[in-house]
Order: sequence, then structure tokens, then C-alpha cells
Amino acid sequence: MAGRRVVVTGLGIVSPLGCDPETVWTRLLNGESGIAPLQAMDVTDYPSKIAGEVKDFDVDAFISKREQRRMDPFARLGVGAAKLAVMDSGLQFDQEDPDRTGVIIGSGIGGLHVLTQQARNLFDKGPSRLSPFMVTQMIVDIVAGHVAIEYGLRGPNYCITSACASATHCIGESLRIIQYGDADMMICGGAESSICELGIGGFAAMRALSTRNDDPQGASRPFDADRDGFVIAEGAGILVLEEYEHAKRRGASIYCELVGYGRTADAHHITAPLEDGSGGAKAMALAVADAGLNPEDIDYLNAHGTSTPLNDKGETLATKKALGEEHARRIMISATKSMMGHTLGAAGGVGSIVCALTLRDGKVHPTINYTTPDPDCDLDYVPNEARETPIRACLNNSLGFGGHNATLCFKQV
Repeated sequence: MAGRRVVVTGLGIVSPLGCDPETVWTRLLNGESGIAPLQAMDVTDYPSKIAGEVKDFDVDAFISKREQRRMDPFARLGVGAAKLAVMDSGLQFDQEDPDRTGVIIGSGIGGLHVLTQQARNLFDKGPSRLSPFMVTQMIVDIVAGHVAIEYGLRGPNYCITSACASATHCIGESLRIIQYGDADMMICGGAESSICELGIGGFAAMRALSTRNDDPQGASRPFDADRDGFVIAEGAGILVLEEYEHAKRRGASIYCELVGYGRTADAHHITAPLEDGSGGAKAMALAVADAGLNPEDIDYLNAHGTSTPLNDKGETLATKKALGEEHARRIMISATKSMMGHTLGAAGGVGSIVCALTLRDGKVHPTINYTTPDPDCDLDYVPNEARETPIRACLNNSLGFGGHNATLCFKQV
């Protein structure tokens, strides 16, 4: 699409591998896993007993005790990551037009912890024991609201909920807003914290979760023949997007340029992707075309790579369809979820941060736990060891329940 150029100037992450981009990036390149036995709840009666939990987030450094009490954990993670991204960008909002900065931060599920606790209060103690903050704690758009209030930002402000594609849609629509001239800066991405009784129980009932409980760090194994489901995780990934000339004028450090966005629907099944991968393939092809690039210009794909049998097979087929089988076999593909688990609605934000750092450093993190090749997954998944090589342009995929497909294309500035 013709329009104003958009660059990435700030990154904020809260994750099972750490709570700043450089720590997370180092651990990803080293092939370290953040998955461990689940500590947040009693998992005795649950078939899946492992998760990617955030362990070292100093929430007090970002949010007052009073405000914390009014937030679900997903909002705390999202607000913290947003503040980290703003700090990283160097933006001083008292020197900017508040009407020219917006916030789009989504979540796949929202305030599930609060919903679980408040439902327990209702059924055990009656409606008089419900919190007056319940609704504002659990609604999915509340992170965007908190961030706008924090910085006094009056530009476009909302959220997108599209399951595991939520953050990617939020970033893609933020790209469009800046391209169209409706804002100069956008804070965007996703946040999720569903590690609670309803979250674990619900996904376990679907048989979507790995039950490799005796080997937590080996449980998430995207594209491996022995994969048995995803590992649930929590976290937030937030980017600051900025119009290129605006960023140059203020002397901002620029990670990369966001140049393409594609989104489609499978219109097929509530959880299973199209068997031929055509929905995801179309989103990838649209993102490449939107960027004004050719498939041969893409060097790297940060895959959705959930470690579920159908997703990984379908994404492999989608990559071949979108880029052509010959070039698909030349690109490097890695699955961040092999080390971090699946952060659901935040995953696209996390993957976008990985793309920005990949382009900055010319390094590709591995897909760990890849030990048994699957004939249906026969591309280069950068197994088990990082690589160092220049990357011109890359894609970030998100494929959500409901058949939601979204792809972003990033490139060197």
C-alpha cells in the first residue's frame, strides 16, 4: 500500500524468558526454555501441569499498589510492557501532540483471573460480594485505556480480539493508521495471562495442551514429529510504531521498518486450519505484496509454530504456497514458542519484537526440541542452534482459533 513510511522505535516485553528485550533475545539465541512446572495453581487434577509463567516482573516499578488492585494480571503485564516500550523509544509525550498518538493493545481472552475469582464469589457468597471493579478489570480493551490515561494520549484507542492473532492485528491496524495519516505514533501489541483454573481447564478439555509433564523444557516442540500440543504461557509484547520522518526529526533509534500487513479468514472451522494451508498462505502473500516485495526478498519467517499437529503442518503448507516451494526451502523459519510457550493473544507482539531484533542483529534464534523430523514439516526450522546471517526482510505469522490469519512484513530501513 502507498502511504507514509512506518518504523519501529520502541520494544517492550514481559515474558517467561525475561522482562526486557535484550535479556529475552540473549536467552532465545542461546536456546533456553522458560517453560517449567506450573506454580500459580494446584494442578493435581489437570492433565497438563506445565506452563511458561512470568517470574521476574517487578510490577511495583511500573504500577502503584492501588492501581494493581484494580487490574487483572493480563493488564498489569500489558501496561508494564507498554511502559517499557515507551521508555525504549525515548518518546517524551509532554513534547508531542497527544491527538497524534494512539494505542491499540489487544488480548485473546482478557481478564480471566478476575472472571474466575468473581464467579466464585457470586456462587459462594452472592451478588453483594462482587467487586465494583470487576467489569473494568476483565474487559479486553482496558490495557489500551490504561496506557492512554497514563500518557494523556487522545489518538485512536481500542483493542482487537482475534484469539492468537490479536496482537498481530493490533500492530497491523496501527500500521494502517499511521500510513493513512490519522496518527504519527502508535503503541500497539498484545497482553495475556490465562494461567488459572478456567484457562488451563478449558484448553485441557479441548486436548490442545501438551501433557509432557515429565519434561517441561522439552514439551513445546514445533514442527517435530513428536509434538503433542502447545504449552500455555503468559506475557505481553508491545511496540512503538512511528512515522519515519517524525522519528528522524527527533533522532530516534530505529530497529526496522514495518512495510506489509495481510489478514484473511479460513472460513472453515473454529479451531482447525484449512488442510491445505491456503488461508494462512493468502495472508502471507498479501503482506509481501503490501510491502512491495517479491517472495524471493523474504529471508526469515517467525512462525506461529504452536507445537500442535494441525497448525504446524498447515503453516508449512502455507509457507510453500505463499513463497513458492523452492524459495520456502531456502528461508529460515523459527518458532519462538518452542522456548516461551504460547502467549495466546500476546504472541504476535512477541514475534514482532523477535523480527525487529533479528533484523537489527542479523541473527536467527533456533527452534529448540527439534529432534524427530516430520515428513509433513520439511522446511528449515533452524533446529536447536542459532545462526548469524544478514536478513533483508522477514514475516511474522499469527493463526488464531476461529480461522483468523494475520501476517506482518518487516525489513531493514
